[in-house]
Amino acid sequence: MTAQSGGCVTAFASYQEAIAWLYGTQQFGIKLGLENMGCLLSALDLPDGSASVIHVAGTNGKGSVCAFSDSLLQACGHRSGLFTSPHLVHYGERIRINGLQIPEAEIATRLSRLRELVAKWEQHPTFFELTLALALDWFRDDGVEVTVLETGMGGRLDATNAVPSSVSVITPIAFDHQKWLGNDLVSIAAEKAGIFKAGVPAFSADQHPDVAAVLQATADRIGTPLTFLSEHHLDEIATIPLGLVGAHQQSNAALALAAVRAIGRGPDVEAMQHGLSAVRWPARFERFLDGRIIIDGAHNVQAAIATVTTWRAIFGAEKAEVVFGSVEDKDQRAILRVLAPIASVIHYVPFASARAIAPEKLAEDFHPDPDIPLTVSTPLRDAIATAAKSPNKRTLVVGSLFLAGESIAILREEDFEASTQ
Repeated sequence: MTAQSGGCVTAFASYQEAIAWLYGTQQFGIKLGLENMGCLLSALDLPDGSASVIHVAGTNGKGSVCAFSDSLLQACGHRSGLFTSPHLVHYGERIRINGLQIPEAEIATRLSRLRELVAKWEQHPTFFELTLALALDWFRDDGVEVTVLETGMGGRLDATNAVPSSVSVITPIAFDHQKWLGNDLVSIAAEKAGIFKAGVPAFSADQHPDVAAVLQATADRIGTPLTFLSEHHLDEIATIPLGLVGAHQQSNAALALAAVRAIGRGPDVEAMQHGLSAVRWPARFERFLDGRIIIDGAHNVQAAIATVTTWRAIFGAEKAEVVFGSVEDKDQRAILRVLAPIASVIHYVPFASARAIAPEKLAEDFHPDPDIPLTVSTPLRDAIATAAKSPNKRTLVVGSLFLAGESIAILREEDFEASTQ
């Protein structure tokens, strides 16, 4: 880390102590705005201009586009830094170089210096701002050539927007985070379009006409060369077996390819095929135990539609035992209506999040179809164990990324103790 706070840095005794301090900064909440992040970047002499930056915003598919971009860059032989959120199991998932998570020792050392740096700031940086600063600092010191940044929320006032970008990417825009971004698609699109920069190329997925109009108007006003995906973009990759399943991943892969090309990083045909097929990204229709348990992080209506479409494409008319949990600010009723046609039964479950809705309340308030049995499963581990011991049934865990992460952690425990024996 380049920045010095003046005086001796008091180091954290362990990774656990460092992470406990970082999580303690969540008391400062979500603060949309670029001033604090700008101060952090300036104090750390970041960025130094040595790395190209792919900046990705949108409602659904951001993580997948980032994963495809990262995989393509590695296939081309470039040193790629990947910043995403949230993590599912381990904090280090948010920050990777060439697919490898940041070591715990690096986290502890760099957070020690960040704590010293911001100790007396009047406006204390948030959890997200500090995580982004940590990532960019490590990327710079470790010689990253291309940084792939996923926005946390929105775009215009998201901390990632304080980082100068080389190309901007907009994934499909839908309703989500209305409390912060607005209650209509036009308002939400305006926030996402805030990542556009004058003269910096931008690429967008196919969008609702109202969204497309906002994106184009913003691009025209700022002077951003904006390209919407065309059939040509999709046709080029149509025969490549993608590492992520679902028809919607075709658009995500095409966006990533366009972005990587826009910064002059290739790839040739062989690298393109390898990068798109080798990509892995957790909780995107991820299958466990020979496909008997599927975990998908769909947490809004459009994502749930993609999940159902993918389910039917793979499993046809087969029904799922749906394990569902959600946080408070989502449209649970609408999500469940989308999931109901593929559900044989719905199990409401708890998971570790302060914003999680109690399964008993879900059962009381949301019954999407009277013909579909409902159960309340407590704890989550019991629901996963029951699914693991059901060889003739498929279970779909869906509704929240927090739920997805906790479920994955359970299943990874020695393959869930050899599938609960």
